[in-house]
Amino acid sequence: MKLLLLFLLQVPGCADSSCFCQVSGDLDDCSCDVETIDSFNERLLPQLQVLLEEDYFRFYKVNLNQVCPFWGVSGLCGLKDCAVKLCSPNQVPEGIRSSSQDQFSAEVNECERTEDLGAVDVSLSDETREVLLDWSEHGDGEKRFCVVDDDESPDSQYVDLLLNPERFTGYRGPESWRIWTSIYEENCSSPFSIDPRFSSSSRCAYSSTGKVFYSWLEGQCVEKRAFYRLISGLHASISIHLSARYLLEDRWFQRQWGHNVSEFRRRFDSALTGGEGPERLRSLYFLFLVELRALAKALPVVQRPSFRLFTGRPEEDRRLKELLLHVLQLARSFPLHFDETSLFTGDEQEAATLKEDVRRAFLNISRVMDCVGCFRCRLWGKLQTQGLGTSLKILFSERQIEAPPLSRGQRPRFRLGRQEVVSLLNAFGRVSTSISELKTFRALLAEEM
Repeated sequence: MKLLLLFLLQVPGCADSSCFCQVSGDLDDCSCDVETIDSFNERLLPQLQVLLEEDYFRFYKVNLNQVCPFWGVSGLCGLKDCAVKLCSPNQVPEGIRSSSQDQFSAEVNECERTEDLGAVDVSLSDETREVLLDWSEHGDGEKRFCVVDDDESPDSQYVDLLLNPERFTGYRGPESWRIWTSIYEENCSSPFSIDPRFSSSSRCAYSSTGKVFYSWLEGQCVEKRAFYRLISGLHASISIHLSARYLLEDRWFQRQWGHNVSEFRRRFDSALTGGEGPERLRSLYFLFLVELRALAKALPVVQRPSFRLFTGRPEEDRRLKELLLHVLQLARSFPLHFDETSLFTGDEQEAATLKEDVRRAFLNISRVMDCVGCFRCRLWGKLQTQGLGTSLKILFSERQIEAPPLSRGQRPRFRLGRQEVVSLLNAFGRVSTSISELKTFRALLAEEM
């Protein structure tokens, strides 16, 4: 056994680490390599973490009481670590509670408000206004890649993300796997076609019997490969979070959270995953590139004078915007960005149909998050799918982002609500943290060896 370990340590690419998580080299369908991402992430993550600790980004409004639209949830997780600590009204800064979800609304002057809204609203009944609101939300929703909770619903409440960190809760087994089975299986068969022999959940998702899923993936068009790598990357990122913040010791006087190498190995070791573990980690890097590209493309939106991170305190608003701009400018400086223009090319009608299929599939995945029985898992699942959905919205809205307002004084054609901004930055923060955690796990595996 000692000779075997010595041999492994001498294998190129395995020095001081375990081979299965020593991901390296170029990424498929990208002009980037893992090493460049690792180096860039070391610069970006510390600055991103400072931003995410600010009040504006730590308070997220979410409806955790939505009914699962696909099946009856037999029961919610009864484990204490599944619970979410909701904020009381006085815990959320007043400016955030009272701010409009549209970041551009603060720039509309009173005259424009009267002209655009007041003259109409006073002549409408409450019922008519509700119908018009529904129509507006429906029309806007057609462009979205994820389901967005109704912020005005009494069931939507603020959560302090720093007080409810993503970590292992004990939520596992059939209920947990049913979520991922639905995400992979339903979207492997619809709207995309797939060989029937790959329709079982174990094969469509993370096979332990061979490189089934990724072998199937290699034969698909670039758009389908991108879609499934995003889902696989999200799955990998969540798995890393749970392994890195695992309950190691649970006593009545002390609870210790930390890195569980065995859990990490179970999810990513090539020998335990039929060779697919390293591919899952490569999908994580692909997800990083896509969300990083969205941050870079969001820079012109945030640079507009009309864009504000409204807190109710003007000096704070300016300081936060400067911090956000610095992070986005750093994101834009990345030398090897993902090229979204390589997607949905060729025949215009076929490309439009495929794009709509991807959008609907991702909408379906965001709805699945309301079926998660663990509230804390549901919270972070909803936030990260909304963040990824916002990234896709940005990537495929270039014309709207660049288009000037229809007339002077009107809002820009492309807008981001507060929930979208918060989820976008926090979701990317999760992916960035996952990549950083890989370095820690490599060191821990090397110590074991």
